[in-house]
Order: sequence, then C-alpha cells, then structure tokens
Amino acid sequence: MIRTNLSVAALFSLGVALPVQAENLDHVRQLLSTKQCANCELTSAGLVFAQLPGANLTGANLAGANLSQANLTGANLTGANLAGATLSGANLAGAKLTGANLQGTDLTRSYLVGADLNGTQTETAFIQGAIGLPTTAGNAEIFYQMAMEAGKRKQYERAIENFNQALVRKPDSAPAFIGRAMARLELGDQKGAILDSEQASVLFERQGDVGNAKTAGMLAQTLKNPPKERSGGGFGQTLINVVGGLLQMFLVR
Repeated sequence: MIRTNLSVAALFSLGVALPVQAENLDHVRQLLSTKQCANCELTSAGLVFAQLPGANLTGANLAGANLSQANLTGANLTGANLAGATLSGANLAGAKLTGANLQGTDLTRSYLVGADLNGTQTETAFIQGAIGLPTTAGNAEIFYQMAMEAGKRKQYERAIENFNQALVRKPDSAPAFIGRAMARLELGDQKGAILDSEQASVLFERQGDVGNAKTAGMLAQTLKNPPKERSGGGFGQTLINVVGGLLQMFLVR
C-alpha cells in the first residue's frame, strides 16, 4: 500500500497525467437507442430528461451521472453504481435498485413508489422530498432534519411523518419524540403530545441529559394541567416559558 501511494505521488510530481474515467459515448448511444445497457460505463453521463422506462442497467456504472427528471419507471438498476449521481425529480416507480450503490446520490423529489431498494446503500443519499421512499432507505438523522424543516414551514403533518420515520430507524431518539410532541400539539393532539413528551423525558434521563429530561417532563405536566388563567399571552406563551426555547418553532406565536 505504501509503495502504491509513493508511485502515485511520483507520477504527480513528474507531471504525468493519469487517465480520468468518463462516460463511454458508444454506451450512451446504446442506452438511448436500445434501453439495453447492462454493465455499461456511464460515469458522469448527461441523461437529463432521458426516456428510459424499462431500461436494463444492471450493474451499470452511473457514478456522477445526471439523470435529473429522467423517466426510469420499471428500469432494472440492480447492482448499479449510482454513487454521486443526480436523480432529482426522476421517476423511479417500480424500478429495481436491489444492491445498488446510492452513496451520495441525489434523490430529492424523486418518485419511488413501488421501487425495490433492498440491499441498497443509502446512508448518505439525499432524499428530501422523495415520494414513496421505503422504510429501509435513509437514516434517522436525515428524517429528523426533514421533520425540523417541515416544522419551520408549519407543515405539521409532514413533520410528524418524518419524525415517525426517524423513530422507525432510531427508536430511542429523544429529540424526535419531543419534536413530534410539539407537532402533535399544533394539530390539537394533546394526548399524543403528552405521551411523546413523557417518553422523551424518560429517554433524555436514560441518556444522561438531565436538563432536557426535566424540560420534557415539565412540558408533559403543563399539558396535563394547563393553567386556568390564560391572560398575558395565553396558553401558547405559557408553554414557551415552560419549554424554555426547546423547539419553539413548533409553537404558535
């Protein structure tokens, strides 16, 4: 390994140009004309708006390719390398992506209803706004961030959906529970907000976060026993005072 690194360094020092892998134009033409391109070399290929329904791209190398808005309904991308590829807004309904590499892939606003993503690597994929994403894709952190963004836009139903997805992937996420509590409160689900606040308090305590455990517990108690006097800002202001800044974005101001 050391010798290999030294050899590469020596080539650079001598100004020797190393070959850069790029799309094979013959393979691009083959794909567009026949939709049959198993194991093709399509690195960084420009395929924006490409019409490829039912295309066979099994094992194809599409790393860094631009497939924005492409029609890939029912396409077979089993084992394909889509690392760093852009599929923003692409239609992947019913597509087979079993074992595909989706590290760093842009799947924002893509349509994935019925797509098979079993065995895919999606830990670093960008999935904001993707429709029909299966529960096997994405991670808790991604869904938590999407939930927070939805909360900022006052899209509380969507926030809850994303908090749910975060909790499927990380059942002990106290921040996701407290976030969902606040979103539920905004939708008038006081019972659900109490249950989530209590669970968040338990988890924060278990994880050694005493401050947030106390705050979540106080929130639950306030929801159980709301103040009778609602002057001076009303119940919403009372909650803001109790929460002390925790996820105030979900509260009605």
